[in-house]
Amino acid sequence: MSFDEDLKACASLVERADPWRFRAVMAAPVAARRVLFPLYAFNVEVARAPWVTQEPMIAEMRLQWWRDIAEEIAKGAPVRRHEVATPLASVLSVENADLLDELIAARRWDIYKDAFESQAHFERYIDQTTGNLAWIAANTLGCADEQTVRHAAFASGVAAWFRAIPELEARGRIPLLDGTAAGVAKLADAALARLAQACANRSGVDRAARPALLHVGPARKILLAAAGDPGAVIDGRLPHPVDSDRFGLAYRVLTGRW
Repeated sequence: MSFDEDLKACASLVERADPWRFRAVMAAPVAARRVLFPLYAFNVEVARAPWVTQEPMIAEMRLQWWRDIAEEIAKGAPVRRHEVATPLASVLSVENADLLDELIAARRWDIYKDAFESQAHFERYIDQTTGNLAWIAANTLGCADEQTVRHAAFASGVAAWFRAIPELEARGRIPLLDGTAAGVAKLADAALARLAQACANRSGVDRAARPALLHVGPARKILLAAAGDPGAVIDGRLPHPVDSDRFGLAYRVLTGRW
């Protein structure tokens, strides 16, 4: 089963910008890769849109372009030609297009330097970005319990957020409402609790949908490190999601225990 040029472009984009997810997709069945590569390439495009310019208006326009794509898909209208948008439209349902729009809108936080309004705002941001992405992937591939998927994605999202904090702070952002050691440990513990809930209901995610969660595995080690040594978050000493997971992914593929 060969990939066309658009899918190859999506895979290349994910490989360069998101090796954490790329490695997980390459461990998935080929049919699942046809869904996951366009989704994850879209995520790369949207996630980097606020960071490629110093001008908020230009960043807003970049995000709006992708919101227009999501709207075209939601309306069943012809989608403008683009190496990511074209294959994305071929796998996305109308309902999931609305979730993508919500994801894009959440990314507006990245444009500005304001802190999150509350802990609930932060948790909503993580859920609307990593949670929506994982849920779209899972329900496109197979059948899954939404809360289980979102709990697992929240843990993965917080782990990725912790790893991004040194860069976010260097760019003048305020990534956490409570950046003290106690605050970091509390957030890590909360994410670990959600991950435990998700793992307790693995049966709620059928085999076909499991590739959507293969990337979650490294989150546990990262969150445990953050909980045990909060200073590692600020210092950039957290485990690398690829280097620290050389054998873990193979185990998850063989056992289905994402």
